[in-house]
Amino acid sequence: MYQKNIFKIATLLILLILFYSYITHRDILENTEKDNEECITKIENYTVNGVSLEPIIYDNQSVKILEMYYLCNSVKREDIVLYNYFGNKNPLIKIIKGIPDDTFHLQKTGNGWNILLNGDLLVNSKNEVYVLDKTAHNILSLYEKDYNGLIPENTYLIMGNLATGSLDSTHFGLVDKGDILGKVVC
Repeated sequence: MYQKNIFKIATLLILLILFYSYITHRDILENTEKDNEECITKIENYTVNGVSLEPIIYDNQSVKILEMYYLCNSVKREDIVLYNYFGNKNPLIKIIKGIPDDTFHLQKTGNGWNILLNGDLLVNSKNEVYVLDKTAHNILSLYEKDYNGLIPENTYLIMGNLATGSLDSTHFGLVDKGDILGKVVC
């Protein structure tokens, strides 16, 4: 009788632990999907220098940078981000176009190359197709070949909004999440 009671108590205890573990794990998963404002360490005003995101953001426009935002928030497609471009004294503001596990391929056209992202032509906010020149093609084709056309974990394709190109992934390739300084809010 004593052993049956211990068995029942042990079973109940195990079920309670499993239930608690499930609830805790579920809450953690749900919270990682939501934006977590608590991890923003600083909000900075920033004046844009350049036209590569027009008409979304204009030259000399003031925006807010949510610094450290991506330490506890996921980077999402179409997020506008501040990117630390090595060798440039000012960080760049660009749009996340490709995220981890997206497929990308370069397709020859009459006037250059297009980017196919998940099988669709990559377009800007005005629905214009991005057209790459030979140099941009050569840079991105290395990533296409090395990663078999799949964007790796913690790596992103960032673009300006000019269909003919700007200083973005077409000039320096895919970027690491660690070089994304924050989220841009217009």
